[in-house]
Amino acid sequence: MTASPEPLPHKEIGVAVIYNEQGLILIDRRLAGGSFGGLWEFPGGKVEAGETVPDCIRREILEELGIPIVVWEHLLTLGHTYSSFQITLHVYLCLHQIGEPQALQCQEMRWVSLEEIDQFQFPEANSQIITALKTRNKPCLEP
Repeated sequence: MTASPEPLPHKEIGVAVIYNEQGLILIDRRLAGGSFGGLWEFPGGKVEAGETVPDCIRREILEELGIPIVVWEHLLTLGHTYSSFQITLHVYLCLHQIGEPQALQCQEMRWVSLEEIDQFQFPEANSQIITALKTRNKPCLEP
């Protein structure tokens, strides 16, 4: 009798699609040494125990980019399985408030339009986020 395989580790991730006043979206490039190193992403991170997704997103953006944001509207939740782990991405539209984003935990970052976004290479799970952004009406910039 063979043992059933160990379930893959699962991570709950809060993801921010941050718009500025010009309607551009902030993306950042992952550090070269980590998983998906060098790929672009929408910033965010792991939801900690007892933390809501919006609280996670606000904390992560402050830690990663050094700016406060308004977590505005839920865009979608999606699951994805990679070879060594599973993730659930909780994606929220967010608004940049004040301050200049800083590359505190990433290689670089850029403000891009939806028309430009396909020029950047993202991890596979992010394709569904980009599709969702392209198929919805452009958000108003007021929370």
